[in-house]
Amino acid sequence: VQVKSLFCLFPQVLLLAFAEDLECIPGFQQKVFYIEQPSEFTEDQPLLNLVFDDCQGNSKLNFEVSNPDFKVEGDGFLFALKNVSDAGRALFVHARTEHAEDMAEILIVGADEKRMALKEIFKLESNLGIPRQKRAILATPILIPENQRPPFPRSVGKVIRSERTEGAKFRLSGKGVDQEPKGIFRINEISGDVSVTRALDREAIANYELEVEVTDLSGKVIDGPDRLDISVIDQNDNRPMFKEGPYVGHVMEGSPTGTTVMRMTAFDADDASTDNALLRYNILKQTPTKPSPNMFYIDPEKGDIVTVVSPVLLDRETMETPKYELVVEAKDMGGLDVGLTGTATATILIDDKNDHPPEFTKREFQATVKEGVTGVIVNLTVGDRDDPATGAWRAVYTIINGNPGQSFEIHTNPQTNEGMLSVVKPLDYEISAFHTLLIKVENEDPLIPDIAYGPSSTATVQITVEDVNEGPIFHPNPMTVTKRENIPVGSVVLTVNATDPDTLQHQTIRYSVFKDPAGWLEINPTNGTIGTTAVLDRESPYVHNNIYTAQFLAIDSGNPPATGTGTLHITLEDVNDNIPSLYPTLAKVCDDAKDLRVVVLGASDKDLHPNTDPFKFELSKQSGPDKLWRINKLNNTHAQVILLQNLQKANYNIPISVTDSGKPPLTNNTELKLQVCSCKKSKMDCSASDALHISMALILLSLGSLFCKSFP
Repeated sequence: VQVKSLFCLFPQVLLLAFAEDLECIPGFQQKVFYIEQPSEFTEDQPLLNLVFDDCQGNSKLNFEVSNPDFKVEGDGFLFALKNVSDAGRALFVHARTEHAEDMAEILIVGADEKRMALKEIFKLESNLGIPRQKRAILATPILIPENQRPPFPRSVGKVIRSERTEGAKFRLSGKGVDQEPKGIFRINEISGDVSVTRALDREAIANYELEVEVTDLSGKVIDGPDRLDISVIDQNDNRPMFKEGPYVGHVMEGSPTGTTVMRMTAFDADDASTDNALLRYNILKQTPTKPSPNMFYIDPEKGDIVTVVSPVLLDRETMETPKYELVVEAKDMGGLDVGLTGTATATILIDDKNDHPPEFTKREFQATVKEGVTGVIVNLTVGDRDDPATGAWRAVYTIINGNPGQSFEIHTNPQTNEGMLSVVKPLDYEISAFHTLLIKVENEDPLIPDIAYGPSSTATVQITVEDVNEGPIFHPNPMTVTKRENIPVGSVVLTVNATDPDTLQHQTIRYSVFKDPAGWLEINPTNGTIGTTAVLDRESPYVHNNIYTAQFLAIDSGNPPATGTGTLHITLEDVNDNIPSLYPTLAKVCDDAKDLRVVVLGASDKDLHPNTDPFKFELSKQSGPDKLWRINKLNNTHAQVILLQNLQKANYNIPISVTDSGKPPLTNNTELKLQVCSCKKSKMDCSASDALHISMALILLSLGSLFCKSFP
């Protein structure tokens, strides 16, 4: 393997070792050459002699060099056509006759690289004795240009075996032969000629590593395997491509000359070590062409786009448009005319900076507003030459004088950039009929250091307030008063006070009832005295939380008249004007009941404390010689009726009186209806007593529940 690698590097040395094994092989007798890099290749000075032999006389021999600055004469000598300081790292020479063609590679290296390589070669010769060692198989590397034209198959090289054995055959294997992609290469079993069956594409596969071996008639391997390297020589068959678009760059207006805007790079699929992929960039077209047709320059090697005009010309506000489009070309072969090209469009946007302050379109604005009205009263207009899509254009307004009561506010209309001046607190004509505001405007973004706001960035707004007939105002509002319920009809509740804010109009005021839900009140239309027309009842459904609410109107004499509304809250104090009520009024008991506690009575009162409980429960005088029942007080609100003996089945009316604690107290004399029923098998029969049939269990349960609730 070491020997074969060295052969690829310096075949002119190693060929000496195998000279006696070689037959005539069509093609270059040496595939790889080394030239020491001079400071400059001088025109017409011979650099190298390349030996090509098609083994049939070299009829119509022609050479082609990958670099157009070099030429190979018919005798094989390589010359530079002009003084060349940089030829790259490699040249490729293609030779063709009627019978064969081949490719040679010329590597351009430094002196140190070449001396070190030769030293290693001769050291290896000394150690291994290579010059005198014979090899059974000699498989020299093969170089094949891509995109060859038919006919195919085409001979590209030859494998040589030093020993001739009867029936021996060459066999080739590897990727491109018996592995995918199959069938690209084949070998003549007898002669060892290697041929290619179709055109190759270096961008698909650049190198093939094959193995060659020799077999006998039975197929047994007698030599090898040896490695056969086939390299595909690049042809300039791929155009440069811009793959990273869209390409958009930004540059601030007024930027210094030479400011980098963006970088554009193209890709070329050809061999990056050759001129086939050596790209150079150029601007083909600029749109628009003003203020200069050459606003930008592109570095031919790096692809950096920079500004080339003075900062004065890079003024966004004076440009026809702040957007420029450049058609950029990338050309391979180092930009030579023979190179292939690809193009792309670069869009460059000139970004705005805040170099123009906003200015009011006039020094003074006028506005008129009616008193008592809020909302926008005037739109202040400004001009700004900066970009409307940026904070360098958007305006910010401030009221700097004339607004001590904070009655005005100003906001920016985001669509028009106008200042919308609004009244946020109603104005009063009688207090001030005129207002003068001083307003300044600035940008959201700060101005650049050498620009300042001038007098045009402030304006005056003169506001005239128009008088409006305003409704009278009650003082206070709402009005509150406390009265006892049940005061006599015609009693005075309150005298209201309403004034007209239009002090300059000298108007009169009249009063009327607006809302009086219970119909209890009236108002004197002239002096505003409110009186009662009915009894005030705290227990009325129109009273909520002891408060009765009514509304009254004050109407001035304007044309048209204006109205003010006042609210009156009357807090009603309680009077003991409701007798207590008793519940329940019906009770049932069995004629043979052992528990003679008949019922628990409760009392309630619509009045408020202290006109309610504690209640006093009493039995009225009982008829007959024997007392049949008694009543026991359980607590402040409940008492219990108890039979003193079992009674016969019948209906009884028990007279009971309940008295509240008011001063004076009120008493309710009522009767409790008692039904004595027959009870058999847990069933109560009150039919003889005109009573409903009710389960005894339910009656007992109800009595027990009521009794329990009476004792906390």
